[in-house]
Amino acid sequence: MYAPTPHNEIEGIVSYVEQQLDAIRAAAIGLSEEQARLRPCRSALSIGGLIKHATYCMRGVTERLSREGQPRSAIDEAGFAAYQASFALADGETATDALAAFDAARVEYVAALAAADPSAPTIEDPAPWFGIVDNRPARGRYLLVHQVEEMARHAGHADIIREQIDGISVPAIVLTGDGMPASDYFEPYVPEPGTIGAD
Repeated sequence: MYAPTPHNEIEGIVSYVEQQLDAIRAAAIGLSEEQARLRPCRSALSIGGLIKHATYCMRGVTERLSREGQPRSAIDEAGFAAYQASFALADGETATDALAAFDAARVEYVAALAAADPSAPTIEDPAPWFGIVDNRPARGRYLLVHQVEEMARHAGHADIIREQIDGISVPAIVLTGDGMPASDYFEPYVPEPGTIGAD
């Protein structure tokens, strides 16, 4: 949990994003590779797919921020196909490998967010999946706050999917990872041997 603290704006935004990333990642802990591919809801989403998609998003934002406000041209057919493919593990991809890619992308992504100026003028890229097909002016704050929205949405997806798989809540896994001791209110989660993230 991101506890109350007197952070400045960018520190607060980054901390909220990191909280969501912790949740997305934690959703895989204690699952088998097969469980990480399960789609227990009517959605096509799985835990492995959400981790892969979050990685795709992090890489895109890191690249976006490296352009220092310079726009990208409209998304082409191949770019849209890559976006769509980011929601599911392909044959030959594993959730373990997806987590490693997630962890690597996260380091650069968080550093890029932390270095961003919320007040800087920007030109935002097209997002044809939302009906936005042109570049639009904004401020850095728009992209930064959208990261909280984007990652929180997928953290919520991951929590629902994980509970459908085995009844374990993602917040319990996150708190366990944070070292919270057992109490009248909390029992730490211990993943089964041989599962993702088990020692």
